[in-house]
Amino acid sequence: MTKGRKVLLLGVDPYSLVLFRAPLVRYLVQQGYDVHVASMPGSAEQTAFLQSLGAQFHVAAFARAGMNPLRDVRTVLALRELFLTVRPDVLLSYTSKPVIYGTLAARWAGVGSRVAMITGLGYSFIDGPETKRQVARLVSTLLYRLALPFCNAVIFQNPDDRDEFAKRRLLQGVRSVSIVNGSGVDTHHYAVQTLPAGPVFLMMARLIADKGVREFARACAVVRERFPAARFLLVGPKDPSPNAVTDAELTQWEADGIEYLGLVEDVRPVMASASVLVLPSYREGTPRSVLEAMAMGRAIITTDAPGCRETVVEGVNGLLVPVRDADGLASAMLKLAADPAQIAAMGQESRRIAEQKYDAVAVAADTATKAGLFGMHGQ
Repeated sequence: MTKGRKVLLLGVDPYSLVLFRAPLVRYLVQQGYDVHVASMPGSAEQTAFLQSLGAQFHVAAFARAGMNPLRDVRTVLALRELFLTVRPDVLLSYTSKPVIYGTLAARWAGVGSRVAMITGLGYSFIDGPETKRQVARLVSTLLYRLALPFCNAVIFQNPDDRDEFAKRRLLQGVRSVSIVNGSGVDTHHYAVQTLPAGPVFLMMARLIADKGVREFARACAVVRERFPAARFLLVGPKDPSPNAVTDAELTQWEADGIEYLGLVEDVRPVMASASVLVLPSYREGTPRSVLEAMAMGRAIITTDAPGCRETVVEGVNGLLVPVRDADGLASAMLKLAADPAQIAAMGQESRRIAEQKYDAVAVAADTATKAGLFGMHGQ
């Protein structure tokens, strides 16, 4: 029986617990687990929502970004105290700091089962000449190599990330290595909506270079010359990182016709007003915005990059373009702008794939199975 078995789900951001992990929390509660979640402090609404799922919320001490050895040691100590208080039987951690520091603290605290969910490799593993990026990659590699051998299971969202970790010898000693289809998408919440009359291209992402937002802006300028009536929507928060879009760039893009909508809490109305979702990202785990667009019956244009390429069957539900290639992106956008029937057909295929491959309940069940939770019966 699972009743009384404690699972603690550890992340950095309470927003991500609500947006990405609610189906997993709900599923584990339904299976009889005593579910706890932990992250940085959240709003009253976020905490109340997580509690409404049946989980207990705890505050975990994380810094959002940067590397500071003294601060990181304090994080490990604080996590150990949290684990000694909650006494979970299983730790499920996701994103780099919870995986690394959570795993180390959990082993120190005697947590019996430690599962890492690698939801994307992010800034440090994207190729680039910046010294800061190269240093971050080296440090991340060393820390993963220290922590992951203490995991019972490591779960990836795409085979490229798994192969990258294997190549860097980060999975030695791990008992179970597997892949799941992202964090899934609620196909009831993200229902199919009627397409708008004209071509409307939407990009949803943080405003940083690695998401391909500058390529999107350049491609929009090309498409606008051929299709003056086309619309171009940009949704996502500004970002403090060094490779973020500047305010001056954003002002110029708006002057050129891109409609910047900022951070949108409920993306469904914006998605309903678009006909094509564009994500020219350099690397993802499994991009959430693409899954939401697929569920709502939208054609996809994304990059032939880790995490992105798994969501598109070329020519069926969308088009794949090279990374960092604004001209290639513009060509794909022009192709769909000229063919509304293809946009509609691809949208139907996107919905079909979302239902068959990315349904949130099925993904949650698969994640729990690959985390070894059902092997705990009767323990």
